[in-house]
Amino acid sequence: MVTAQAPFSAPVPYPASLKIDYPDRNLKRWSSFFRLIWVLPIFIVLVFLVGPGGDNSKNMNEGWRMMGGSVGFTIIPLVLMILFRQKYPKWWFDWNLALAKFCYRLTAYIALLRDEYPSTDEEQSVHIDLVYPDVKTQLMRGLPLVKWFLAIPHYIVLCFLAIAFVVCVIIAWFAILFTGKYPKGLFDFVVGVMRWGFRVEAYAALMVTDKYPPFSLE
Repeated sequence: MVTAQAPFSAPVPYPASLKIDYPDRNLKRWSSFFRLIWVLPIFIVLVFLVGPGGDNSKNMNEGWRMMGGSVGFTIIPLVLMILFRQKYPKWWFDWNLALAKFCYRLTAYIALLRDEYPSTDEEQSVHIDLVYPDVKTQLMRGLPLVKWFLAIPHYIVLCFLAIAFVVCVIIAWFAILFTGKYPKGLFDFVVGVMRWGFRVEAYAALMVTDKYPPFSLE
C-alpha cells in the first residue's frame, strides 16, 4: 500500500528582504577611488533629513549603523503606539520604509556595491521590501519593550561581521581599481551582512514583525 506524502511546503520568507543587483559591467575606477568624497553631498542630505538630535541619534554610534542603522526612525513613539493603541499608522510605516531604502542605497554606494549615485526616491539597483503588519493579530503588545534585549545575540554577531564588512570593502576597493570588478564572493558577503542587519532592524527598530530574525547571510 502506497502512502501519499504531504507536498513540500516552502518556508515562509522573512517579512523584511534586501537584494542588491550585482554590477553587469565594470565599475568606474575614479568614482570608486574618490567614493568618500563623492558621497558627501548626499550624505549631508541624509544628515539634515534625520536631524542631528533625533531620538535615535545614539544609534549612529552603533557598529551596525553602516548597514543602514536605525537613524531617523521614531522608535520610542512607535513602541508606545503598539503598546497602548495597538496601531502602526500606515503613513509612519511608509516613511520608515522610504527612509530605509534611502539609507541602504547610500550604504551600497559607500560600500562600492554600485556606482550609480544614490537617489532620494528611485529604487535603482537596491531592492528593499517590508511587509506591513496587522498589529492586532501579528504583533504582541508588550514585545516591543524587550525586543532590544532579545536582539542582543544579533548585535554581538553583527559587531564582528561589521569588522569583516569593512575589510571586504577595502579589499574590493583595490580590486575595482585594478580590475574594474567587485569580486563576486566579497559582493555576496557584504550584501549578506547588510541583509542580516536589515532583518534585525525590522525586528527590533522598525517593529514590523515578531518573527525572530534568522542568523543567516542568505
